[in-house]
Amino acid sequence: MGTQESNEQQRGTGRRALLGAAVLGATGTVLLPGTAQAGGARHAGGGLRSLPVPTVIGHRGASGYRPEHTFGSYQLALDLGADIVEAGDLVPTKDGHLVCRHEPEIGGTTDVADHPGFAGRRTTKVLDGVPTTGWFTEDFTLAELKTLRAVERIPANRPHNTLYNGRWEIPTFEEVLRWQDEQTRRRGKQVWIYPETKHPTYFRKLGLGLEERLAQLLRKHGKDKRDSPVILQSFEPTSIQRLDKLVGNPLVVLLSGATSRPWDFVETGDPRTVADLVTPKGLREIASYAQGIGPTLDLVVPKDASGRLTTPTSLVKDAHAAGLILHPYTMRNENPFLPAEFRKGTDADGYGDVFGAYRAYFATGIDGVFTDNPDTGLLARQDFLKG
Repeated sequence: MGTQESNEQQRGTGRRALLGAAVLGATGTVLLPGTAQAGGARHAGGGLRSLPVPTVIGHRGASGYRPEHTFGSYQLALDLGADIVEAGDLVPTKDGHLVCRHEPEIGGTTDVADHPGFAGRRTTKVLDGVPTTGWFTEDFTLAELKTLRAVERIPANRPHNTLYNGRWEIPTFEEVLRWQDEQTRRRGKQVWIYPETKHPTYFRKLGLGLEERLAQLLRKHGKDKRDSPVILQSFEPTSIQRLDKLVGNPLVVLLSGATSRPWDFVETGDPRTVADLVTPKGLREIASYAQGIGPTLDLVVPKDASGRLTTPTSLVKDAHAAGLILHPYTMRNENPFLPAEFRKGTDADGYGDVFGAYRAYFATGIDGVFTDNPDTGLLARQDFLKG
């Protein structure tokens, strides 16, 4: 441990240089258990070790019940008992503020289309290689975005959530950090959050680098340490590598489908796919700068052509062997999002046998899961731990 602490002090010096005048202090890598702990154990020590396993993570809050990335959704996730709240997906405004939206294109998550004054902002951009039409956060100041209100993103699956359309504004990440402190005081226990850098390569090319802005906010609020209750994640490994040089927070690399390539790999000509990253060699490389991975559930248990679960892969075993935790995404109660054998009927907004699906995924030894329905996830964990 003495050698590691010395290395961490050196890393802290590098981070101070990268952040300029900001003094970050010595930070470090979280030491994690090599295997998932069934039984809901809280690992000895602080930081990630203090969380129950499997960890229930409120995906964009309690987005199964409220429009995502709103304080209504975040608050409900805590009320329902989520261990961590994914607050939020971070994208920048024109004037450099970080706000919480699932994507920079906000036509599907806000009422921007109902504001005639912003009609001229609608445009088409190429976002990570995909032509995308709509309204983009980087074309709005924070003051302008604050005039908008959030709406349900998938009303066909969640018609009841449309009841809450227009109730909440777009939160800034700094507001989230203050909310985290307030909720921690009110509830008498530490509230955890799990923000994500969205499309960091895209924004860096626009002169709106995410990592430095995120690091400065975390430092300002004293949440940039290895035991800070803020886990950082990204689908772009180079974003996580950049953050590893700026902050000491636990870091997680998100992984999409096996044949996909992270967009930063595309931009730099790195030929590797996600399939290469989930090999033992790829996982060891990730473990050199991150503490966990967030794979799609299909990387843990693939589906066959009919959408039914097949045999689990070796990903859980291989990731644990590399010292990484696994927080796969995303469990949802509605039929269309469940493996075929757990669906009940064909209604797009109907609930299936989600508890059966949880049992199948928890049995693989994953360390936690993102869920749109934290209360369901907690009941499923309770069932699983009872055996």
